[in-house]
Amino acid sequence: MIITVASGKGGTGKTTVATSLAYTLADLSPVLLDCDVEAPNAHLFLEPDFDSWREVSIPVPVIDEDRCTACGRCADVCQFHAIVVAGTRASMFPELCHGCGSCAVQCPEAAMSEVPRAIGTLERGRGKGNVDLRHGRLNIGEPLAVPVIRALKQWAWPGTEQLVIRDAPPGTSCPVVEAMRGSSYVILVTEPTPFGLHDLNLAVELTRTLGIPAGIVLNRDGLGDMRVENYCFQEDLPILMRIPFEERIAEALAGGHLLVEAFPAYEPDFGQAYNCIQESLHPERPAAQGLGVRP
Repeated sequence: MIITVASGKGGTGKTTVATSLAYTLADLSPVLLDCDVEAPNAHLFLEPDFDSWREVSIPVPVIDEDRCTACGRCADVCQFHAIVVAGTRASMFPELCHGCGSCAVQCPEAAMSEVPRAIGTLERGRGKGNVDLRHGRLNIGEPLAVPVIRALKQWAWPGTEQLVIRDAPPGTSCPVVEAMRGSSYVILVTEPTPFGLHDLNLAVELTRTLGIPAGIVLNRDGLGDMRVENYCFQEDLPILMRIPFEERIAEALAGGHLLVEAFPAYEPDFGQAYNCIQESLHPERPAAQGLGVRP
């Protein structure tokens, strides 16, 4: 099973939910993927000892000026405008290249060859609760988060891991789509505010476009009004869990503590949320017993 934890905007508590869910379900040996490669922060809560590292690169073309006739075919097929032909010379802008390879395939003079360009890194290690954490980190100044997220996902293959939890980037952009793609279920974390409702609506539309079932975790419950709950009722979205708006919770999270580490009473709630997901996906199977209850 692959569960992606997402939100329509940043700051709603996505990582709070993803890390505590993984910690609660430690008996299932979950893999937690921090797919927010522009600003990964799950490691701040799980404190893993990273022992594996990989570089992520994309193939970018190099122009052989001796063979190039400046015919312009490469520039015509590049939808990202990474190649410009001026006069008798073609120029390449690697920062704009998405590594699709079209220019090299279409070049009639075979004047294009591809070389790898590093855009990010992957790290893997075990943290609190023996959670297997893997995260990606986009190199500073690089605009392409999707290839790093895709490479990170390949570190967790369905069938080899019983449970994969993905902590998605915030919003509804291309990196979020890549993080959600292939998921069994999406947990959308929101808050009961007008901004929360607006961005939740966008996130729900995205999950439906992708054809992935979704449920809601209502964070900072008690902060605003009932409009988010009314929306969930109208859209038939189950509220899997509520996390109250309390100063003590904010203090614990600001101190780098997992929610369920600081407040163990919430572990059964995360276990029950997982059972609800299981039941919605596989109603014929009995719910797992004892999840979220540590000795």
